[in-house]
Amino acid sequence: MATNLEFKARCQSLEDLYPRLTELNAKHRETVHQIDTYFYVTGIEGTSITEACKPRLKLRETDEDDEAWLIYYERPNQNESRYSQYHLSKINDPSTLKTLLTAALGIETIVKKQREIWLFKNTRIHLDAVADLGQYIELETVFQGQTEAEAIDEHQHVKDILHLDTAAPVAVSYSDLVMHNA
Repeated sequence: MATNLEFKARCQSLEDLYPRLTELNAKHRETVHQIDTYFYVTGIEGTSITEACKPRLKLRETDEDDEAWLIYYERPNQNESRYSQYHLSKINDPSTLKTLLTAALGIETIVKKQREIWLFKNTRIHLDAVADLGQYIELETVFQGQTEAEAIDEHQHVKDILHLDTAAPVAVSYSDLVMHNA
């Protein structure tokens, strides 16, 4: 599985981050609307699933009709930066796959958001406006051709420049927050 280092925090104002993104020299990649459909995932026999590291499976659809991704990931629920292990697969026929997964697994919840994607080296910076939840920032430093120490240093550098040490960290997935608010 691929690995990244993640951090998520609630934001009072995403607007306050723009000057810091400029200071970081981050590049705006795109702004997209995403619908993440989370499916129920059961444990593999012989393993124990805990809420602290619950595996998740979601189908991510965007406002680009031809772009969808099936994403499986495992990440601990903790406030600090944490490692995430994941698999991605681009999907050419998302509506058929959604019907199949709904029939086989059932839908756990749906998360709708507008996401601004910014890039700094191997770190993806997501400015998210999540329906019914509010505004968040999420960092994903992808382990891609650098050492673990280099990835950790880059991740911390982004957190420092964006002043995320004073942000309100979020330990869980948006799916957990949506289900908690339901």
